[in-house]
Amino acid sequence: MIITCYHVPRSGILMLELGGLQLDGLFYAATLLFFIFDPFASVPLFIAMTKGLDDKAMISSANRAVLVAAILFYIFTLIGQPLLSLFGITIEGFKIAGGLVLLLMAMEIVFGLNLIRSSDQNVAWVIIATPILSGPGVISTAIILTVQLDPLTVLLAGSFSLLITWVLMRNAHRFVKAVGTNVIDVFSKVVGLLIAAIGIEYMLSGVAGWLDIYSAAMAMGLL
Repeated sequence: MIITCYHVPRSGILMLELGGLQLDGLFYAATLLFFIFDPFASVPLFIAMTKGLDDKAMISSANRAVLVAAILFYIFTLIGQPLLSLFGITIEGFKIAGGLVLLLMAMEIVFGLNLIRSSDQNVAWVIIATPILSGPGVISTAIILTVQLDPLTVLLAGSFSLLITWVLMRNAHRFVKAVGTNVIDVFSKVVGLLIAAIGIEYMLSGVAGWLDIYSAAMAMGLL
């Protein structure tokens, strides 16, 4: 087993490599992605979106949501930047689109509207998978990390966070049974407000990023 130590230029990070795997980079990426995936915040959103479903349907939704989120994470880790460039999509545009979806979802939860959800129960786990789990923050972070670290390290780090999220979501129905539906109803309204705030933050961040890029492009053009 070969252990090597080297310094990443301009990063201030001392990397330890074990058999081709960057140990410090793995810990750094796993910690960063864990906070961005935010599984402890995703579980309340999952409960709010799957309210009224039986235990079997909730577990199935959890399995599907994490599976789809994992597939999207792996895709964007491996070919994220070229894929976005192929369709002419910027991270800023993706943030605005994801924020709009979250805002519509929040309006549905708070006001009892039917903007996203329908009689098809599949819609709930699709929304949980993206943009809640694999949203603009996760996708942009995955792309940035693949530039700093190797893709294998980023994939392992993301898998760790997704595993924790999957375990928490699969046991969400136990939490519903413990607190009761009335508490879930009240809690869902609060969660809806939080989703709206997250959506607006995504949209504002996307608009601000786009304006920065546009201003820089105009400045270069004027020069």
